[in-house]
Amino acid sequence: MREMESRMFEMESTAPRVQLNCIVNGEAVSAMVDPAMTLLNFLRKELKLFGTKEGCGEGECGACTVIMNGLAVNSCLVLAVEAGGARITTVEGLGAGGDLSILQREFMKHDALQCGFCTPGMLMSARALLDRNPDPTMEEVKEAIAGNLCRCTGYVPIVEAVLSAARLEREAGRS
Repeated sequence: MREMESRMFEMESTAPRVQLNCIVNGEAVSAMVDPAMTLLNFLRKELKLFGTKEGCGEGECGACTVIMNGLAVNSCLVLAVEAGGARITTVEGLGAGGDLSILQREFMKHDALQCGFCTPGMLMSARALLDRNPDPTMEEVKEAIAGNLCRCTGYVPIVEAVLSAARLEREAGRS
């Protein structure tokens, strides 16, 4: 049954395509999209940004988390057309000039990833937290990543990585 539901959501509607204009990872994007397409599918299928993962397709796992207008959102629950005029950041937009961000480096340093499937979503939830609160407590980090499921790390290394990244970013003068 689950497989059949998944295939139904992958099918395009017969509705006319609509214009979508937004900013993705700092770049202006303009495209004609199916009004039933999710933001997740738009990012992966149209923009070829494969870092955003589809786990459950129901907003339960957080693998598809991106930042939209400063907030961590499950891109599987957002229609692409709802992102019109939005500023969206995916995991591909975290680093600069091919370099990893401090947050990404700290995830590696603290072994906060194993299979890596949840990592993009975790990074985006953590980034949204650090953008609004550069000095979070352990409890605030746990709350920020509560919507992201991980079956490998046990969360301790993830929390440690986020707290370490927060400290390093503050020391580096990043707000």
